[in-house]
Parts: sequence; structure tokens; C-alpha cells
Amino acid sequence: MHDTALEFGRRFFQAYATDTDELTIVDIGAQDVNGSLRSTAFPKNKYIGVDFVEGKGVDVIIDDPYSLPFESDSVDLCVSSSCFEHSEFFWLLYLEVMRILKPSGILYLNAPSNGCFHRYPVDCWRFYPDSGIALANWGKRNGYDNVLLESFVGQQKKDIWNDFIAVFLKDSKFLAKYPHRIRDGNLQFTNGLVYGRDDIENFSFWQQDQKYRFMKRGRMMMSDLARRLSVS
Repeated sequence: MHDTALEFGRRFFQAYATDTDELTIVDIGAQDVNGSLRSTAFPKNKYIGVDFVEGKGVDVIIDDPYSLPFESDSVDLCVSSSCFEHSEFFWLLYLEVMRILKPSGILYLNAPSNGCFHRYPVDCWRFYPDSGIALANWGKRNGYDNVLLESFVGQQKKDIWNDFIAVFLKDSKFLAKYPHRIRDGNLQFTNGLVYGRDDIENFSFWQQDQKYRFMKRGRMMMSDLARRLSVS
């Protein structure tokens, strides 16, 4: 797990849970590879790691990614980091998450908005700023009064990834239960959306990788122009 994924996971739990809660948390794609969201959760919670394979951090092994072995309306928080891009039909997985969440339940989703091709066992998708809106609309189309509480694209630090972060509430009746957001405080991000506002905060037309590429090209052009002028 890369550096910003761990940071955003920690910020999620700080914003949407407390250290006194005793919540049931299901982590989809939970295998600990250089870190796990489990390490960022408060210790009193019942934390259940779900994955296809046996490994560190995995409590439940599944063979059908679109059938989670939990009762309907039984889970407080569902979290998933660097997993939905490997789900061929992630919209079906989203509905299964909605099923198992309590009406006041929350889904935290971290999926790449850029990055290299990495099969596990497939690599199908990247998520852009409107992806959270689309998933919430998909939930409504299937009978859930779910809402997108917030979403944004995080900035790179030491690794190559720009994380798309989204937080969903299963039932809008419980909006008052969650007054805080990950984005509260000092956080670098682009293309932020938050429930109750129509504008995009820190709008950016370009991805961070694209900005770097164009800046590098611009510097090369300026350097070439200076060289030409110096010899003319």
C-alpha cells in the first residue's frame, strides 16, 4: 500500500469514527501488502478483512467478488483501497456493499485516478472526479437513497499514484450523524466535491502527471529557445 493510501485511510477514520466506537468494519481487498487500512482504524472496532487469497490481514476468503458473506444491514463501515480498479464489474460490487451496510453505514473508497498497468489478476479501471456521482446515481437507480458525502483526487507524495477518494452514506436520513469530512484541515487535492455544494473545489483540467509533463516540455522549449538566441 502506497504512502497516500495510508494517509487518506487514517484521515477517513478520524473524520467518520471515534476511538470510543465499537464498529463492525469490512475491508474489501484487505491483504496487507506493504501496509493495510487495518493499521489506521481505531482498535476497539471489529475489523474483518476480505480478499480472494489467504494472506496477512485476510480474515475471510471469498470466491465470488459480487457476493459478500454478510447479512444485510449489518456493517457500520465498509472500506476499500486499491481494489475497485481490479473489479471487472465494480458497479455490482458497489450494490453488494450497499446491501450489507446499515442504513447509517458508510463506504470509503480509494481507487487510482492514474498510474501504471498492474494486474491483480486484472486491471480494468481508473476513476475520475465524476465517478463518485455516477456510483451514487447507480445506487439510487437500484433503490438506495445513498449520497456522495465527499470526493476528491489526492496529490502524489513519494509514490506515483493520484488517489480518487470518495465517501458514500447509504441513507440520506443519517446525514446529521457525519458533520466532518476528510478534506477538513490541511489537505492537498484537486477536483473536490462535497454534499450540498455544486461547485468543484480546486478545479484542475489536467491530472498531476500531465501537468508535470507539460511543465517539463515547456522548460525544454524555453531552454532550446535561449540556446538559439544565444548563437544568433
